[in-house]
Amino acid sequence: MKLGCSTWGMPMVPVDKALEQLAGLGFDGVELTVIPGYTTELDKLDGIERKRIRQLLEKHHMMLPAIAAHSSLLSDDLATHTANVARLRGAVDLAVDLAQEDVMPVVNTTPGDRAEEWDAVLDLLVERTRELVEYAESRRATIAMEPHVGSVINTPEKMLQLLGLVGSPYLKVNFDISHFDIIGLDIEDTIAKLVPHTAHTHVKDQRGHVPNFEFLIPGEGDFDYVSYLKAMRAHGYDGFITIEISVMVQRRPDYDPFAAAALSYKTLSHAFVEAGIARI
Repeated sequence: MKLGCSTWGMPMVPVDKALEQLAGLGFDGVELTVIPGYTTELDKLDGIERKRIRQLLEKHHMMLPAIAAHSSLLSDDLATHTANVARLRGAVDLAVDLAQEDVMPVVNTTPGDRAEEWDAVLDLLVERTRELVEYAESRRATIAMEPHVGSVINTPEKMLQLLGLVGSPYLKVNFDISHFDIIGLDIEDTIAKLVPHTAHTHVKDQRGHVPNFEFLIPGEGDFDYVSYLKAMRAHGYDGFITIEISVMVQRRPDYDPFAAAALSYKTLSHAFVEAGIARI
């Protein structure tokens, strides 16, 4: 396995500064966030900038395992849905442009809200997901759907149902254990169910349970990363463990993205060592 960090927690940080700092801390790779409001939002990444990012990744010996393009597939507003699909397709194209040798970054997204409406929106979600995945397949890229607390996919069973209904090897899971931990699901059981379909991961720290929960910086809570890493390895996962700093944390008046990344790296790198897992 390898250790990565998402720029989700660095919306205002220029990409060259982010990569320099993350590489300096010792991260093996980075997930690039391309949604509106970020310095790397998709519309800003013309051909020249994409070439520059490729050069920066090479300069800092950083891998790019994923692109965060989180955009709902369940908007009722046609204009909004059209824009969301355009962003996700654009992220697929970006993945192709930034692919490193034989490694294609996956495109991460969440399905959209309306968790209580699973039965009502399932057919629509399958249709829209299938359309997106077919485009990704045409470019040999993978969509990684992230189950998320409060979203329409908020349990392993719903994620597995969507995977079965779409039926494509180009649809995988972006597996964030925190969203299952805060609803009280057994970590080992959740890992066993989702790892066979997982292309990428997120980790953070967390405290409490829904509805009274808080996402934290890794190292601020008591999540057992050592047991988590051992379970992920035991069930066959060998990809990136990528740190994501929640918007909850980013709202703090004293939030420092680099201090958060440093604490996260210290916490997870120590967990790798304690778990006896080499970062290859």
